[in-house]
Amino acid sequence: MIGRACLVLLATLLLVAMAVAAKAADPRIERGKYLVQFGGCNDCHTPGYFMGKPDMARYLGGSDVGFAIPGLGVFVGPNLTPDKATGLGEWTAAQIVTAITTGARPDGRILAPIMPWRAFSHLTHADAMDIVLFLKSVPPVAHKVSGPFSPSQKPDVFVMTLLPADVYAGLPRPR
Repeated sequence: MIGRACLVLLATLLLVAMAVAAKAADPRIERGKYLVQFGGCNDCHTPGYFMGKPDMARYLGGSDVGFAIPGLGVFVGPNLTPDKATGLGEWTAAQIVTAITTGARPDGRILAPIMPWRAFSHLTHADAMDIVLFLKSVPPVAHKVSGPFSPSQKPDVFVMTLLPADVYAGLPRPR
């Protein structure tokens, strides 16, 4: 009886290892990973990235820095992992493709202007789907990002501000 239980356990472990290896070797997931890295998604969606110390344990788990856009507010890169409560776990593949390529979220909101969806609108459907496959394959990270913040709200994150040239030119200079 014990020998049979060990055999069943060994067979189960072997099947799990084979499934993990097959998932890691999936060329579409690898292509999606390449596109996500090339597209710089980790820059805006990985905590610590803008501070020079990306937290790779929370890769794509949502930023801790927001972008301030005059007149619009502050936008923080959301969690792109498949976490169901705080990430894209409840989004369908079609919803993710639509957001990436048209800027439209499932709830009807348009993505923040800092999100380069206009550039990503030129992705082939296959490339957009490969990105989805990769995003669905990363470990889920439970991390609800702050925001977005309207211009009248006080953000609770570090903020990078985009300023018009004339405003920037009028800032005090170090001596």
